[in-house]
This record gives sequence, structure tokens and C-alpha cells, in this order.
Amino acid sequence: MNKLLDKLGYIYSRILKKSRGIAKSNSNIHKSSKIETGCTIIDTSMKKNSFCGYDCTINNCEVGAFTSIASRVVIGGSMHPMEFVSMSPVFLSHTDSVKAKYSYHDFKYIPKTIIGNDVWIGEGVFIKSGVRVGNGAVIGMGSIVTKDVPDYAIYAGNPAKQIKMRFDADTIKALLEIEWWSFSDDRLRYFAPHFTSPSDFIKEFREQL
Repeated sequence: MNKLLDKLGYIYSRILKKSRGIAKSNSNIHKSSKIETGCTIIDTSMKKNSFCGYDCTINNCEVGAFTSIASRVVIGGSMHPMEFVSMSPVFLSHTDSVKAKYSYHDFKYIPKTIIGNDVWIGEGVFIKSGVRVGNGAVIGMGSIVTKDVPDYAIYAGNPAKQIKMRFDADTIKALLEIEWWSFSDDRLRYFAPHFTSPSDFIKEFREQL
């Protein structure tokens, strides 16, 4: 009986979680990509076969193909005018959570954030607006990224720092030149059996030239 109640409770909670919806504005998400519920997606594009977990906030961002974003990730966002007398939006022209207005100075600066192809971003990561995360990079869970991340680098920490590179320099150079994430579906199916070994994949690709 307890197991049945646990199962029913689990199913009910999943239904509630899935029913929350997505807040999406001025964004272009490829039909093959998936955004889970509870997310706020603003002025953002996402290429094919990418994924975004639950309760993420993404603002003014370009997300590449085959990129995996875990839950509770925050990418981008507006900045405040530190050079003004006050940083409060009550002195700025755009609308905000606080309704009071004492002046209407123009300021809404949101630098575009670039997330490359085949990137893996762990749960609870914060990425500052204007940062570029390179192709094939990995960001460890809970990290705070304030600077650009190179292609195929593994970063983690607060602030996030390079732990190591996924592959050697020659392998990275070859993968960046091949740009497999731009392949057609048929071509991906052909090469996919070699994806467990970068060296085998690169060799097979070169033999097909």
C-alpha cells in the first residue's frame, strides 16, 4: 500500500512539475531541441538537438547545437549602471519589478552570451552576460563563470577556473575543423558508431575526403 501511495505521489508531483509551462519571449528554439518547464527564456536562440533542464533563466543568449544545460542554470541577464548616482531601476526608463519612478534615464545593457556547440553545463551554474563558452566545453555544477571558456576546456569553481582540457591540442584542432555538429542527420548516423573514440572518428572522416 505504501509503495502504491509513493508511486501515485511521484506521478502527481511529476504532473504538477510538467504543467508549470515555460515563459518564452522573442526566442527561436529549434524544433528538435527541448526546454523543460519552469524556465524563462528571453531574446535567445537555440540550435538543433540541444536541451535545457528545469527552472533555468536564459537572457540574450545564443546556444549552439547538441548542447546540454542542466536544471537551475542562469545565463546572462541585465546589468546595473554602476557609474550612475544610483543603480536602482526606479531612476531608469524601462519597466521593472519596482513600480516607483523618479526619473527615466535610458539604460538597459544586456551583452549577448554565446554558448557553443556540444557544451555540457552542470546543475546550478551561473554564467555572466557577455561570456563566451567554447565548443565542447564542460562547466562543473555550481560554478560561477565570469570569463570566456576555451573550446573543449573543463571549468569548475567560484569563480570558475580551468581544471583540464578534454583532449590534446591536435584532437581539438581536428574536431573544430570538422565541425561535426553541422552534419546532416544522415551523415551523423554514418559517423555516430565512431563517436566513442575521437581518434577513430577523425580517421574515418579523413578517409572519406
